[in-house]
Amino acid sequence: MLYAGMHGYAFMKAGAAFSFGAAANIAFALFILIMLFMPFIIHNLEKYGLDTAARPAAFAGYTWMGVLFLFCSVAAPIDCYRFAIHAFGSLSKSNYAHMLISDYRLFMTALIISLFLAVYGYFEAKNVRTERIVIRTPKISHESGVIRIIQISDVHLGLILREKRLNRILEVVKRAGPDMLVSTGDLVDGQVSRRNGLAEMLREINPRYGKFAVTGNHEFYAGIEQSLNFTKEAGFTLLRGSAASGSITVAGVDDPIAKAFGLSPAVSEKTLLQKLTGNTFILLLKHRPLVDESSYGLFDLQLSGHVHKGQIFPFSILTKIYYPVYAGYKKLPGNTHLYVSRGSGTWGPPIRFLAPPEVTIIDLVHGTDAL
Repeated sequence: MLYAGMHGYAFMKAGAAFSFGAAANIAFALFILIMLFMPFIIHNLEKYGLDTAARPAAFAGYTWMGVLFLFCSVAAPIDCYRFAIHAFGSLSKSNYAHMLISDYRLFMTALIISLFLAVYGYFEAKNVRTERIVIRTPKISHESGVIRIIQISDVHLGLILREKRLNRILEVVKRAGPDMLVSTGDLVDGQVSRRNGLAEMLREINPRYGKFAVTGNHEFYAGIEQSLNFTKEAGFTLLRGSAASGSITVAGVDDPIAKAFGLSPAVSEKTLLQKLTGNTFILLLKHRPLVDESSYGLFDLQLSGHVHKGQIFPFSILTKIYYPVYAGYKKLPGNTHLYVSRGSGTWGPPIRFLAPPEVTIIDLVHGTDAL
């Protein structure tokens, strides 16, 4: 409904700005209708193996989605300003027409700004940054030295994000020198079974303490079996309500969307963590940055993603309402920690604005908790 409303708003703004004739109105309405249903068209093109058509359609359709969101984000506040001027003029019985912005100027201002931000956001989405945190804990021995965990999240391998973008991410990972690589969900997005070479690129990275992954919501949307097969082919150990022990203990749970697909967890998160005994550092991989309060004190660090820090501002304002920690680090009760990645790729629009992609470096070292 929101996406349809954005299209309707853009149609009205264009009509008010240019006073289209009947033929132009019909043509523009047809364009708006096609773009509205473009995600559905892309899904079916990909589903039936028509990748030659699906890929340019995805780039055009999802870029339009980003530009449209930016356009509405700029135009709506200007409209609010115009409404306020009208209302104040009516209440005060004064004429403030000189302070108003015409329909044409509103449309062109919003269009130019949104296109500029979209171009900027396209290049920002390619600029993979590193974020670093250090956690000092007595659960890491002096002898172990530094245990370096590299987190990737929300890569969304699919029609748009392919070899070149994945290579950018993996080059950052390799330079960081991981002891362990983890993926906190949404590694795939679409029919990755037909993306030859992507799993092989990921399989080349073999940290000494292994590679672990959990499912995100898009693993289920893309088809859980092919998503799991791809993740395993890429060399990851999948944690689905399970844990693996070593120098540290890594536990992971499925994304909650699994229930909608008829897949209920074998054990709850709390039960899983309660079974983990000993004095080893417990790392919890969980796609969504929601912390079960009953699990406080049962893990040392939760790594999550999912939110993309909104991906395109000002959508981040909405995401922060639902996810209080929508990016970055937070210390929690029970001497536990949460880190939420902005994500390493993009969903939908190949655009990021004020939310650059990241590869996260987490160094575990012996000491007392200093964060």
